[in-house]
Amino acid sequence: MKKELLLACSLCWGMLLNAERMEINTFHYAGPYPVKVPYQVDTVDVNSEPWKVDRLLKTPLSLETVKQGKLLTADALPVVNDGYALHLLGFTLENTRYGKAELKVEGVDSYQVYVDGKLCEDLKLTLEPASHQIVVKYLSAPDRKETPELSLDTEKEGIFTLTQEEGRLYTLADVLHGKRYTDVEVSPDGKYLIVAYRTTRVGGQTTTTYVVRELATGKVLAERSEELHWMPRSSDYYLTRQGVAGKELVRVSPSTGIETVLTASLPEGSFRFAPTEDYLLFSLVQEGPKEKKEIYEYVDPDDRQPGWRDRIYLAKYDLASGLMQPLTYGYRQVFATDISADGRKVLMMVTKRRLEARPTTLYSLYMLDVHTLESELLVEDDGFISNALFSPDAKQVLIAGSPESLGGIGKHVKEGQTPSMIDTQLYLMEVSDKSVKPLTLNFHPNVMQTVWNKADGKVYFTAENRDYYSLYQMEPASGIIRQVEVPEDMVMNMGVSSQKPLLAFYGESVSNSHRLYTVDLKNLKPVLVEDLSKDILKDIRLGKCEAWNFVNSRGDTIYGRYYLPPHFDATQKYPMIVNYYGGCSPTSRNFESRYPHHAYAALGYVVYVIEPSGATGFGQEFSARHVNTFGDGVADDIIEGTRKFAAEHPFVNDSKIGCIGASYGGFMTQYLQTKTDIFAAAISHAGISDHTSYWGEGYWGYSYSEVSGANSYPWKNKELFVDHSPLFNAEKIHTPLLFLHGSADMNVPVGESIQMYTALKLLGRETALVVVDGQDHHIVDYGKRFQWQNTIFAWFAKWLQDDPSWWNALYRPKSL
Repeated sequence: MKKELLLACSLCWGMLLNAERMEINTFHYAGPYPVKVPYQVDTVDVNSEPWKVDRLLKTPLSLETVKQGKLLTADALPVVNDGYALHLLGFTLENTRYGKAELKVEGVDSYQVYVDGKLCEDLKLTLEPASHQIVVKYLSAPDRKETPELSLDTEKEGIFTLTQEEGRLYTLADVLHGKRYTDVEVSPDGKYLIVAYRTTRVGGQTTTTYVVRELATGKVLAERSEELHWMPRSSDYYLTRQGVAGKELVRVSPSTGIETVLTASLPEGSFRFAPTEDYLLFSLVQEGPKEKKEIYEYVDPDDRQPGWRDRIYLAKYDLASGLMQPLTYGYRQVFATDISADGRKVLMMVTKRRLEARPTTLYSLYMLDVHTLESELLVEDDGFISNALFSPDAKQVLIAGSPESLGGIGKHVKEGQTPSMIDTQLYLMEVSDKSVKPLTLNFHPNVMQTVWNKADGKVYFTAENRDYYSLYQMEPASGIIRQVEVPEDMVMNMGVSSQKPLLAFYGESVSNSHRLYTVDLKNLKPVLVEDLSKDILKDIRLGKCEAWNFVNSRGDTIYGRYYLPPHFDATQKYPMIVNYYGGCSPTSRNFESRYPHHAYAALGYVVYVIEPSGATGFGQEFSARHVNTFGDGVADDIIEGTRKFAAEHPFVNDSKIGCIGASYGGFMTQYLQTKTDIFAAAISHAGISDHTSYWGEGYWGYSYSEVSGANSYPWKNKELFVDHSPLFNAEKIHTPLLFLHGSADMNVPVGESIQMYTALKLLGRETALVVVDGQDHHIVDYGKRFQWQNTIFAWFAKWLQDDPSWWNALYRPKSL
């Protein structure tokens, strides 16, 4: 079954009593295309087959031409009397549910049928929901007066629609296929961009291309498969490649394309250029002690993770001499976070483990002189810091960390609350006296990518701003933060020129895909450079997406949004799917995500996305609600929001509401069913069912509990770890519940789904367990992603649309 084509040829066929016949009287027509009998060099071909006129039907002809063809009825088709000709008839068959149909072609002797561009030998079709392009290619002959007659026999009435409407439904294939940005960098002089593209083709093949673009003219100066990056000062770009003698580091002029080999024997390892361009700072890996494969002693809970025993150390590679000078030595991890503009100092973080207290990993921040190898301690044993950057003059350091960083000077929560460890704040340290001031104490968004710009001395950063990724400018001296207004909801990645006031970013919004921009940092005006979304969404029909917020019973504004089907009719009743966050991050306004909401809406659902208590991006107090609650508050918000949304929107069928979430959201799916009966179906992907087993078995179970259950442990807080675990409340669940899980999930082990599925089976409840072989926490394999997503669609169709046909086709009922 070719999932990416959303088509399969049926192995069996059975028409039901409520079948429907659809006469196809109008279609797009292209032709006639005269074809001639080839000169007969021989009476047979190389396979000893004699010539037959019907072989002319196999003459190659672009099916795309029918899209620009005339809209004709059958009685208006042209007749060719003076030879053979090919003709194309095209129409769109649209279905928002899984269905079967048999296409009948009468009145012509020689024809082929193509569905979504593929030749289909069997006209008994099994079609997954989509807008299917059907093309009939037929051959007319001077001795045959033919008039095509097309009809469709459907298995069920109302499943299929013949449409001449412009555009088509949005599907998972549109999410996965095509070209997207993966990175953008601005040259130091602000004249050029390096843009990285990833292209995914039908079938799953993926390629990455790096393009050098001149901004003034828009001209593409280079397009290469090697990874490209800018030199830090000279506005040449560099790449690495395999040379005759070894790995080469090559410098390239963007204007001339002239290459200079900087070294022909570059050591292996990851590196970054010094701002002075005279050395490379390497992060090298020393392998740790090995154990016997057949019997293994764990020395730490994290020792189960591949490569955990290996350690990173720093080294300086001098480009002139080729000398690789080790900068650090020891058994602890060392990470470089920045290099000063003069190349003299390196900021580095050194880790320390202590399992007896939270946080279990501590970081010390040092400033290392790469000439003398003398170091200065800036921050000691702080488990809440995460990154550090030099100011342009290296007199200050910008530190990123949670509200509990640096003695908690950035903490802004209620009495008795513990801040979320992943709610990132910014702090400014004076190197001279180590004094620190919080910069984002009263700033609600959660800081993400950060750059201290050498050109204007300002800090630019992106942050989770509720369910947006917004762009900000900050004056470090005053701490004044200004949002940069951009046309996109989500600023996905940015790069800044170090010499000119110019920033570049790419982003997307709730109803469009990737677009690339530059921003003049003098006036903060964005300029569109390239629009990939235009091609990605060509001919796509999307439903509306609208904001919908409500005030909960505690007086909080809970944000959200909802998606409508493309052919929305407010007088109709629609089933609804509710989606909420996983981990601790909000369900952002990404157009393409793990759960592409427009694709769900295209199947005839209203989709309600809610941002309940505990998500970052809404302020420290709001995100702190994730800590030591294990679902309380979050579940209340979802239940209350779902009820209020359905009550205020009469187009929602409140007896057909489903819910879905992954990871923490998967736990929330299970937990919700122990608290309410408002859902008619539920899906838990990689969800936690027992906080005690997850705490000890997941690779990051106990460390995630440092975030969600700060200073709480299974032996100290039974009420939190046991009473809030769905497994210990399984008897309360009556909602049909699907468990999805990757067999190789190292974050939330598959046993979390297995044990909950087992409990519900023993209780005689409606449930199913589908395991995706070889996949980790996310389903990333191309083919398996289609099957996983179709499983979700089919489960909801079964319980929210009262149509089990897709589910039964995927998972045939068995007598076992």
